[in-house]
Amino acid sequence: MLHRILLATAGALTLTGAVQAADLTPPPPPPPIWTGFYVGLTAGGTWSGVNSVDVATVPFFDAGIVPGLGATSAGLATGNYFVHPTAGFIGGGTLGYNYQFSPSIVAGVEFDISGVASDVKNPVVSTLATIPGSSDLLAQATSNSHNIDFLGTIRGRLGYLITPTLLVYGTGGLAYGQEQANTNLTQFVTGTDPALVAAGATSPYAVTGFAACSGFPAVESCRYSTTRVGWTAGGGLEWLFMPNWSVKLEYLYYHLGTANYDVGFLQNTSNVTGLALYANHVISSVSFNGNVVRVGVNYKFFTWPVVGAPLLPVY
Repeated sequence: MLHRILLATAGALTLTGAVQAADLTPPPPPPPIWTGFYVGLTAGGTWSGVNSVDVATVPFFDAGIVPGLGATSAGLATGNYFVHPTAGFIGGGTLGYNYQFSPSIVAGVEFDISGVASDVKNPVVSTLATIPGSSDLLAQATSNSHNIDFLGTIRGRLGYLITPTLLVYGTGGLAYGQEQANTNLTQFVTGTDPALVAAGATSPYAVTGFAACSGFPAVESCRYSTTRVGWTAGGGLEWLFMPNWSVKLEYLYYHLGTANYDVGFLQNTSNVTGLALYANHVISSVSFNGNVVRVGVNYKFFTWPVVGAPLLPVY
């Protein structure tokens, strides 16, 4: 009997030790809860980083009837002019993919496109210049504007998980957008200088344009509008508040390069002879860059769990 009791006790101790050893086995790692494709919506604000436009005016033709008038016109039109910084609402959609490399590192790629509703203002700048050898002045009114109709990006993302559900990330890549710009110039002679009156240089003359305006004579009204490609960089925070839903706060800086557009010919035609006294070629240059701050909500498509892995963390 004693022999049987000892054998039973030894068997029980062996079984207890095996159970305890099994309890010491570490559990399998949690599933990669960030891995998967996602779609989302974004909304926020944007403002431009541009506050000026460069206008270059090159003498093209001068009949020499009123010496200095053409050169004065070109010098008056050339300059760096204030552009009202545009700001407004930006909103659109997002498509992306994340891959969780480790418990703390998430990388991915994101595509987005957004429409921009911004205020476009044309501040008018008035200037005067003295015509050499004359008591008269050359007056000018100038206005410039620029805006972006839509903005899209293709970016990489690399982030660190502060907690299993809170991601801080940096992002950067390609940016593209639809741009518009406008330059308006109007000049006219003020005064009654006999030589200018005799030449007929008293009528107003102007050039207004957006792009590739040409012709002679030219009082232009045409449109500069094009899609340009540049770069973008920024960062943000994203919180996975449910297994398939997250919200984010993001900042992006974008730069779409500098646009040079041909405005046209600025000229004065004699009221007496009907012939051009002079003509100057006008070209404008403006950079398109700015800032975006937005919030977004993403839906992550279902990701197959790891076999034997524990349940997702509590949100």
